[in-house]
Amino acid sequence: MSGGRTTRLLKMIIMGAPGSGKGTISKRIVSDLHLHFLSSGDALRNEIESKNDVGRLCEKYMKKGLLVPDEILDRIIFDKLKSFKDAGWLLDGFPRTLTQAIALYREELVPDLVIDLQVPFEVIIDRLKDRWVHPGSGRIYNLQYNKPKIPGLDDLTGEPLIQRHDDQPDTVLARLEHYKELTIPVSEFFRDRHKLVSFTGSESDVIWPEIRKYLHDYLDRRQAEDESQIYL
Repeated sequence: MSGGRTTRLLKMIIMGAPGSGKGTISKRIVSDLHLHFLSSGDALRNEIESKNDVGRLCEKYMKKGLLVPDEILDRIIFDKLKSFKDAGWLLDGFPRTLTQAIALYREELVPDLVIDLQVPFEVIIDRLKDRWVHPGSGRIYNLQYNKPKIPGLDDLTGEPLIQRHDDQPDTVLARLEHYKELTIPVSEFFRDRHKLVSFTGSESDVIWPEIRKYLHDYLDRRQAEDESQIYL
């Protein structure tokens, strides 16, 4: 097991298509290594809820169905990451473009590792077609492995569940193709810098032990390198 000092300084990004199990894996990484977690979606929502000038500007774009411009989103993400100071972090949902990846380096927010989840598109489509949501709370159910106690109703409130338009097969495939097109340059950018580590599988419970072993082996190697430098 790696020393706490090295773990605290670990900076990571997680990549994966919608429905790849990225949220599940992120929670396990953060819990296992005691890292700060930042998702671009949460960062935007928090900014909007703060009611400051930047938040109001973000809200205007999002209400119009527009993406928040890079220069605004970048600053929100960078400021939050820098607030972690010497603590380790895991970043989800950013960068989505090559320009954003380059900006991370310019801000000296260089990740140690980029975890890339490779899940076959047909698995994701099959997984999402059985996903139902409680609109009031965002609670998610899946008819394959996390069924509601009463079909079609939320366990806690008894209110009806809905299926998002985004989870229907044709829509999911279009989203996945768009994700692939957008992120290939980002993946190549990190691969060229020896940061990208890919894990392939169809179930989070199968992929997770591989990821955990890799991370702990990586931390052990880095700890050993740090200690060897002390005696040089």
